[in-house]
Amino acid sequence: MKVLFIGGTGKISSACTQAAIEAGIELWVLNRGQTDRPVPVGTQVLNGDIRDLQATKRLLQDHTFDAVVDWIAFTPEHIESDLELFDGRVGQFVFISSASVYQKPPVSLPIRESSPCGNPYWEYSRNKIACEERLQQAFRNSGFPLTIVRPSHTYDRTMLIVPGGATTLDRMRSGKPVVVHGDGTSLWTVTHHRDFARGFVPLLGLPQAIGETVHITSDEALTWNQIFDIVARAAGTSAKKCYVPSTIIARHDPEWGAGLMGDKAHSMIFDNSKIKQLAPGFVASLPFCRGVEEIIAWHDADASRRTIDPAFDQLCDHLAERYG
Repeated sequence: MKVLFIGGTGKISSACTQAAIEAGIELWVLNRGQTDRPVPVGTQVLNGDIRDLQATKRLLQDHTFDAVVDWIAFTPEHIESDLELFDGRVGQFVFISSASVYQKPPVSLPIRESSPCGNPYWEYSRNKIACEERLQQAFRNSGFPLTIVRPSHTYDRTMLIVPGGATTLDRMRSGKPVVVHGDGTSLWTVTHHRDFARGFVPLLGLPQAIGETVHITSDEALTWNQIFDIVARAAGTSAKKCYVPSTIIARHDPEWGAGLMGDKAHSMIFDNSKIKQLAPGFVASLPFCRGVEEIIAWHDADASRRTIDPAFDQLCDHLAERYG
């Protein structure tokens, strides 16, 4: 099976690249080559910028693929380019969407693929919804062989999960308060990227996945209090929590607030029955308490990975002083 990944070296996709090679797939990767994550041995690399449509057409003119995965499409304009490039030339087109497209706040839990979509708080999510709608239109009108995949909060060793990343880790170790939205009791789902890959790679070239939408997440649901405590414990310290309403955080930092109001402020638990039907044997086996050990080890291995964001640090000081 010949597969093209557009991107392929990001936090989520890098594990899928490795898993695809291990599965014996003839994997091609199209990207600009500007990454700290090298592709695994056996990967065929096409150096190019997918945003340069005409150059990409020339680069791909001699190729057809059994499946194409676009990891870096974020707007309907990106999808229009994909349709122009691959309509009639691919057996399956996989769009990487986001579980943040589901309605906020959710009307019921657990979330299923049939749960309603809608996110008035976060432009990122609204753009993903618009991408899905355009592709579904192409599937209905011309049979464009679409599969939509919705990851939730998927991490690798470079991603600290908690807002503020290295700055929040430093605050924990320094004994400073760390800002937790709400009261920290909402439930959240985090998924290790290698677990995600175990569910994702079996979808490639799978006829039953054409026309389908599927999310791939862990079955582990943790409160934000637990997430902060697990991170702190792995870092050899404790989390001195300061609880601040999400609406207040949004008032002080609109970007942080959009991610909260449009996603993380709400309990999100997922029914993974569909991916388990499409990829028999799939299970997310790495609990966050083990995955976080990789994260802390990676951050502690190089001082440049522990750079403090002064603006975020000052914001946390301000919020803690006012609401702590």
